[in-house]
Amino acid sequence: MSSDTTSHQDYLPPKVWTWNTENGGKFASTNRPVAGATHEKVLPVGQHALQLHSLGTPNGQKVTIMLEELLALGITAAEYDAYLINIGEGDQFGSGFVEINPNSKIPALMDHSTNPPTRVFESGSILQYLAEKFDALVPKDFAAKTECRNWLFWQMGSAPYLGGGFGHFYAYAPTKMQYPIDRFTMETKRQLDVLDKHLADKTYLAGDEYSIADIAIWPWYGNLVLGNLYDAAEFLDVASYTNVLRWAKAIEQRPAVKRGAIVNRTWGEVSLAERHSASDFDGLL
Repeated sequence: MSSDTTSHQDYLPPKVWTWNTENGGKFASTNRPVAGATHEKVLPVGQHALQLHSLGTPNGQKVTIMLEELLALGITAAEYDAYLINIGEGDQFGSGFVEINPNSKIPALMDHSTNPPTRVFESGSILQYLAEKFDALVPKDFAAKTECRNWLFWQMGSAPYLGGGFGHFYAYAPTKMQYPIDRFTMETKRQLDVLDKHLADKTYLAGDEYSIADIAIWPWYGNLVLGNLYDAAEFLDVASYTNVLRWAKAIEQRPAVKRGAIVNRTWGEVSLAERHSASDFDGLL
């Protein structure tokens, strides 16, 4: 048994936890146990009613894909400005962002078509808000609408085990620890199996109709099985989840998904740090 493993097994929590600012690996400089703004920063406001402040992580991709899908449906009122929030630099703790989202997490949206403007935070809430505002991408049939929301909320409850659990300990933790990696790998594979069994006889999560359930789940689980997340496709044996792979590949080919997936990104072969009009994609895709 390695000394590193032994030290973790021998750890005894103190009676009262205290914050070690050096602990936390890659995100130690921005993770903290208190809320609120750390600095004054006024957010820019563009020309469109919908103002998105985000980063092109899976949670951020949900909203940019949703907005691009709405525009693809011909809903011109879904035009938006997307501004970059660099969470590695602590932009999420600026005063302007905290006013929109007191939880200091991306994505956050301001809708200036209302008086006063409406703030919307939490990716699932933003998807529902936009779907209701524009009456799109949620099935009209009550049973199918309920199934859509079942899977939307499944994603909101499940993805933290994939991201903050598996992703953190597999890809970002300062040391590799077998117990948390085993624990969250098991849960991630169980979730993939849930999706795979569900999609065995369905085109999309809510049935035959593409919806916000797919838009919520694809950036996490679709990217995972396509090899775009945590470099973990082989480790998780994603090839065995054939129905999830079929679903993920089909959604990947949607033009709106291709556009939305690169917005507010500063990494990868194709990226678009800010988006203010459809012409911003010219020459990129």
